[in-house]
Amino acid sequence: MENPTKDFNETTWASLKKDLKTKVGESAYNNWLKHLNYVTIENDTITFSLPTKFLRDWIVNNYSDKIKIESKKYSKNIDVIKFVVKPDGGRIVPGTARTVKTNDNHWKSSLDIRSNQHSSYPNEFGAPLDPRFTFENFVVGKPNELAFAASERVAEAEEVSFNPLFLYGGVGLGKTHLMHAIGWKIKQQQPERKVIYLSAEKFMYQFVRALRYKDTSAFKEQFRSIDVLMIDDVQFISGKDNTQEEFFHTFNALIEQNKQIVISADKSPSDLDGVQDRLKSRLGCGLVADIHPTTYELRLGILIEKAQKRGVEIPPKVLEFLSHRIISNVREMEGALNRLVAHATLVGTEITIETAQVVLQDLLKSSNKKITIEEIQKKVAEHYNIRITDMHSPRRSRSVARPRQIAMYLAKSITSRSLPEIGRKFGGRDHTTVMHAVKKIEELKLQDLSFNEDIELLKRLIDS
Repeated sequence: MENPTKDFNETTWASLKKDLKTKVGESAYNNWLKHLNYVTIENDTITFSLPTKFLRDWIVNNYSDKIKIESKKYSKNIDVIKFVVKPDGGRIVPGTARTVKTNDNHWKSSLDIRSNQHSSYPNEFGAPLDPRFTFENFVVGKPNELAFAASERVAEAEEVSFNPLFLYGGVGLGKTHLMHAIGWKIKQQQPERKVIYLSAEKFMYQFVRALRYKDTSAFKEQFRSIDVLMIDDVQFISGKDNTQEEFFHTFNALIEQNKQIVISADKSPSDLDGVQDRLKSRLGCGLVADIHPTTYELRLGILIEKAQKRGVEIPPKVLEFLSHRIISNVREMEGALNRLVAHATLVGTEITIETAQVVLQDLLKSSNKKITIEEIQKKVAEHYNIRITDMHSPRRSRSVARPRQIAMYLAKSITSRSLPEIGRKFGGRDHTTVMHAVKKIEELKLQDLSFNEDIELLKRLIDS
């Protein structure tokens, strides 16, 4: 600008924001800089405000140079940028000003603490809850009914029911959906309770940041003032000893205060690699609920619900086709439905099985992995530490017979082979032997929860 001015009016500020968006990109701008507000210019100092100290520090460390360069286009006298914390609609928080100035073209940062104001983390340090993920939008079936019932109990109970509630299962089976649903239900029924949801990765980031700024006391205070803490994908802290140590102490502090904790992971607590034994023990001391891989009936129910939500008519045969062919996880299935509907809307074609085969050919190809009986036998033999030849041998000792029955059951559950074909692969056994094995394993799954978990673990190993 040819005539720089010290006074920023609304037009000037709008132009500067537009320049910043162009400079850093729309995504980064929306995530961070859209919260930036102009306050004033005095002498060589321009002051901006942000609603939280977390945002203030992030922008100082990552965007202050860009902001200064763009600001100087409008006022060449600017030599110092000052960032203050001003909660939306409120006054500037004392002791939270941070300045960035030049000295021989080098950037310097200084923290101006002028009071004993608690300085660390904002109330928004958790992730926002997704409005799509409520209990009403969750389709319940045999594979997820325990996890759903436990989540509802935790959300509706005025006193802590299970602590912690530990949800685990494969990718895209509904763990995150249930955690968000718990958060929404509690906010609806008990709005005074402080509910925080965040990923284990973000917990680690907050902890590392606290160490960097020597502000661990505020970190501890913030996390331990929560009524309900929900940590997603806790397997992320595997092998990170310092983060595990802090998480362990945070966990204990909340448990002692009778505050609710909800955790999710891709494995049960005892199967988490790289996690300290004492933390595994703590994670497993409440209710552990497994979300099993989806059945055909559940997948069909989910697709029907998703189609109804979008207000689109999809022939039942197409939904059945998708339910049979896309079995990996719910997210992939929903993505397939979105692609199919988008194609039909944009191109103007009718939604048929033939259309689905063309539009989703890459997805269907990747989902068309053929699992053989030999692969199942190998995985089961490795899991139970027996020889692959024991799958075909006449030996009847329990240590061999039970794994062999499990392999027969999995062959029947996972493959499309007939009972006589399966029997032939197990040393030429009769189809009635396979029927007996399937029935026996189904009975044991109902009677013994740990045995059921072992079978589901094997299924995931074979599918992976």
